[in-house]
Amino acid sequence: MITIDENAPVIVRLSTVIDAPLATVWALHTDIAGWPAWNTDIDRAEVDGPLRPGSSFSWLTHGLDITSTVQELVPGVRTVWGGTVEGIVGIHVWTFEQSGGRTTVRTEESWSGAPVDAAVDHLGKALHDSLEGWLSHLKNRAEQAA
Repeated sequence: MITIDENAPVIVRLSTVIDAPLATVWALHTDIAGWPAWNTDIDRAEVDGPLRPGSSFSWLTHGLDITSTVQELVPGVRTVWGGTVEGIVGIHVWTFEQSGGRTTVRTEESWSGAPVDAAVDHLGKALHDSLEGWLSHLKNRAEQAA
C-alpha cells in the first residue's frame, strides 16, 4: 500500500462525511474530466484513457499546471496519485468508506522539495485550504446528486 511521505515538511490530513452513497461520491472523484464542473478551484482537467495505476492526467488549479500519475487504485476504496510541479513533489491519498447512506472521505497529501523547504508555513496553509475547499466542493456536489 502506497502512502504519503511521512517525512515531508508539509503534510495535511482532512476528512468529511458526505450524505450520499459511495457510488455517487466515487463517480465524482474518478471522473477527472468532470472535476471543473463542480470544483471551482480546478480550471481544467484532462485524462487520456481509463483511470488505472500508471495512467496520468493533467489539471490546472491555483495557477499550477499539474500532471499526476496514478500509483494505486482500489475501486470504491482508495486512490493514490502524485507528481512534481515547480519542484514540489506531491503524493495524494484518498480513501472512501460507506456507512449506511453516508460516505466518509479522507484525504492526505504530502509536499516536499526545495520550494516547500523555503516556505513551509505558507505552502502548508495553501495545501490545507486547497484540500478543505476540494472536500467542501465534493460534499456539496455529491449531496446535490443524491
